Amino acid sequence: MDACCLHNRDAGRFFGWLATCYRKRFARKGLEPSQKQLMNGLASSAFSDATLLEIGCGTGYLHQRLLQAGAASAIGVDLSAKMLGEARAQAREQGLSERTDYWEGDFVQLADRLQPADIVILDKVICCYPDADSLVQHSARMARRSYAFTIPRDRWSVRCAFLVGRAFLALIRCRFRSYVHDPTAIDGWLQQLGLERVFEGNTFAWLTCVYARRPPA
Repeated sequence: MDACCLHNRDAGRFFGWLATCYRKRFARKGLEPSQKQLMNGLASSAFSDATLLEIGCGTGYLHQRLLQAGAASAIGVDLSAKMLGEARAQAREQGLSERTDYWEGDFVQLADRLQPADIVILDKVICCYPDADSLVQHSARMARRSYAFTIPRDRWSVRCAFLVGRAFLALIRCRFRSYVHDPTAIDGWLQQLGLERVFEGNTFAWLTCVYARRPPA
């Protein structure tokens, strides 16, 4: 098994341990501040009646909230079967089962089997993938209208926190790692694919951006 497969397997297990906690946290507190910024950014580009593709969807509460606010349908992709189990259960509770579809696995490997969507979302996902270039390139090509993501801010305090997290993961012999990728590089990849930034928001630790596809010349 190669390093990427080992990373993805352990990432799925790691987040599987947290699945129930994530769902309970959302039930108590709702969206995180960075997720509220992401929704505001998408609202400025209009998501009414849009199809959604959320990569690394976790327990599904972000795209399900967008469905409740007017989006048409959503596909969620995640490495963790337990996360997707929570997402399906929550979709049933919210009456959204017929408007949602869930796929387990590495999005980069699944991309050829998925349909493009009006809006593609990666909320705190690029930082969980070692090959950011491949993930961004594959996912951005799936976005017909908008592309939204949240990544860690590139600042010393955030890097220190990530280093502590990586040390903990090494201690428990988990091969999953998180990364602080260069936002300038991500912007360059998206510009090359015909997307331009239309929204940016910050919290202490997170940078949220929304890009819109440029109309053909």
